[in-house]
Amino acid sequence: WAAMMRKETFATTGPRMTVRFFGGFDFSEADAEGDLAQVGYEKGVPMGGKLQGDKGGKPIKFLVAAMKDPEGANLDRIQIIKGWVDGSGKTHEKVYNVKWSGNRKKDTQGHIQHVGNTVDLKTAEYTNDIGDSQLIAYFEDKEFNPQHKAVYYVRVLQIPTPRWTLYDKVRNKIEMDKKVPLVQQERAFSSPIWYSPD
Repeated sequence: WAAMMRKETFATTGPRMTVRFFGGFDFSEADAEGDLAQVGYEKGVPMGGKLQGDKGGKPIKFLVAAMKDPEGANLDRIQIIKGWVDGSGKTHEKVYNVKWSGNRKKDTQGHIQHVGNTVDLKTAEYTNDIGDSQLIAYFEDKEFNPQHKAVYYVRVLQIPTPRWTLYDKVRNKIEMDKKVPLVQQERAFSSPIWYSPD
């Protein structure tokens, strides 16, 4: 209840993933390698928190960690979604891939290759041969403008897993329309961290 009052919460589409998310102006890359929670609370605010004021032109930085459901699928990637209002009052949104499993490379547009798919459409089973059990990242918003109001939240994606429609298809030995999706990527969403210039 205390966490809910602080808005320090996250939600998932079903799996019991764990998510931590901190924002601040004084984090470093090394902070992601230590006690994330301790340094997160000491130097910044957790998800649901607010940051205010121009800190001498410093960009906002984030620490984020995600752990898979112990009985579920591995993780594909962590993304940070940013929304902001520019000087003209127009709203914008951008998705940043900040950490991902395997040795995939980010292209010049910030996109990464699909993680792959181990789902067997005949048995409705999958394997954790791809993805990672835990992802931890440091992210700096290099496009940060201290004069613009902004909001940031985390999205965590699992590797593909069977959708309920595939379980029904296999269990009942029926054919599904080709338009019906049989595979999904479960996900988690953090509460946002808000930034205001004043």
